[in-house]
Amino acid sequence: MHNEHEQDLKTINGYDMKVAITSLGNSLDSKLDSRFGRCSYFVVFDTESQSTEFIPNPNKENIEGAGPASAQLVASKGAKKVVSGEFGTKVKSLFDSLQIQLIVLSDADKKISEIIDLLNHKN
Repeated sequence: MHNEHEQDLKTINGYDMKVAITSLGNSLDSKLDSRFGRCSYFVVFDTESQSTEFIPNPNKENIEGAGPASAQLVASKGAKKVVSGEFGTKVKSLFDSLQIQLIVLSDADKKISEIIDLLNHKN
């Protein structure tokens, strides 16, 4: 079943960018982490060079402020889109102000490699 937001993954045609994806692990076989602020890892995928960088989330144990701190982290990596299962309200307004697009994927069984294939229009 296709998620209504999967189409958003395919709108990067025509220009290159970095996309941050929340991940449960540090490999392409890892699955999407449905939590943004307290995800285990961020995968920063560069659509131009096709490179991936796995960044352990230093905010995952934060008692509060994990979302905004994580938003600043992915912004500092140059991400223009963020893919996750859910985003808190504080984070949504912060990303709006940073002009970073949020893409909600409700299919938590998707592997990072499958999300990258969607970004590359390979499905």
